[in-house]
Amino acid sequence: MAAATTALSLSSASSSSAALLRPGWAPLRRWRTLGRSASRVPPTAARDEATVISGTRLAHQVLKEVRRDVESWISAGNQRPHLTVILVGDNPASHIYVRNKIKAAAAVGISSEIILRPKDISQEELLDMTAKLNKDSRVSGLLVQLPLPDHIDERTVCNAIAPEKDVDGFHIMNIGRLCLDQPSIIPATAAAVWEIIKRTGIQTFGKNVLVAGRSKNVGMPISMLLHTDGEHERPGGDATVTITHRYTPKEQLKIHTQLADIVIVAAVDYMEQPKLLKLMQTCLEEHHSYCINGLCAFHSELRKPICKCLAGYNGERCEHLTLNSYAHNSYERYIAVGIGIGILTSGILAIIYCYVRKRCRKLQSPYKVCVGETAL
Repeated sequence: MAAATTALSLSSASSSSAALLRPGWAPLRRWRTLGRSASRVPPTAARDEATVISGTRLAHQVLKEVRRDVESWISAGNQRPHLTVILVGDNPASHIYVRNKIKAAAAVGISSEIILRPKDISQEELLDMTAKLNKDSRVSGLLVQLPLPDHIDERTVCNAIAPEKDVDGFHIMNIGRLCLDQPSIIPATAAAVWEIIKRTGIQTFGKNVLVAGRSKNVGMPISMLLHTDGEHERPGGDATVTITHRYTPKEQLKIHTQLADIVIVAAVDYMEQPKLLKLMQTCLEEHHSYCINGLCAFHSELRKPICKCLAGYNGERCEHLTLNSYAHNSYERYIAVGIGIGILTSGILAIIYCYVRKRCRKLQSPYKVCVGETAL
C-alpha cells in the first residue's frame, strides 16, 4: 500500500506516502533497498546531454514489485493490507490526490476506504477519529489528507497518527528517525526521487546537488536522503547538498544551479529543460585556482574549465572588479556613487585651484589678492 502510493508519486509527484505498513513486514522493504540489478534501467548519468526519465515507467515497475510482495504476504497467511484515508472538506485537488491513492492501492491488491468529513469538523472530533483508527487492527496504514481547514492545526493531527501507521511519514518520530539516518517511513515525493536516482544509476557520491525548495514534506527529506552517510543504518547519498528557496538571490541561484551535478526541483519547463541541462562536472585539481574570484566548473561540451563569477566580478577568470555590479541593489551602491562624486569634485577643485594660483603669480599689481595667497 505504501509503496503503491510512492509509485504514484513517481509519475505525478504527489505528496502521498512511502511507508512500510508494519515494522516487521520484510517483503515491502525490498522495493527500496539500495542494491539494484543493473538490468532494470540502463545508467544514464554518464551522458553529457540531459535525458528525460519516464516516471510513469518507473512507477509501473514499483507497482509490479509491490503487487508481488503483497501476494506473497497474503499467501503466507497474513491479513490483507488496508489503507484508511480521512478527507476533510471539498478541496478539488485533495479529492483528486486521494482518488489516485486509492486507485494505486487497488492496483497492488491493497484494500482501502475513504472517510469523508465536512470542512467545519472540529479538531477534537478529528483527533478522536484518528485515535480510534490507530487502535483498529484492521487498519494497516492511515493518513489524513492535507491541507486541512485553517481552524485545525496540521502538526497536531499529524502527530496524533500512530508512527507505524503514518503513511505520509509526517509524524515527528518518523521525521526524527529520518534526520538521524535511521529506518523510517519516508514522505512519498522524497522516496520517489530517491528511487529514480537509484533505478537510473545516477551517482550521488561526492556530487554537488541542488535542491530547490525547503518544505518539510519535500525539500527537507530529499536533502536528508542525499547528504547523509552511505554507511549509516539508513544509507544516504554521500552528496554535498545545497538548499535554495524563495529568498535565495537570483544571482546566487544561477551560480548554484550551474555548478550542480544534480538539480532537484518540483517543476520545470518540460520543453526547455532537456536543452538547458548539460552535464557540468567539477573542475580537476589542476584547475582549482583557475577562477580568481568565482567558482570553477568543467564544461563537458567545451572540454574546458569555465568560471561562475561572484557578484561584482567578470572576465574569463573573474579577474575584473565591476563596481556597478558589486554595488547593485545594496547600500554599497550609494557609497560607491558618493565616493565617485567625491573624487570627481576633488579633481575639478584641484584643477581650478592650480589654474587660479598660476594666474595670480603672473599678476604684477601689489594690490591684487588671490585665492590662497596675497600678492606683495
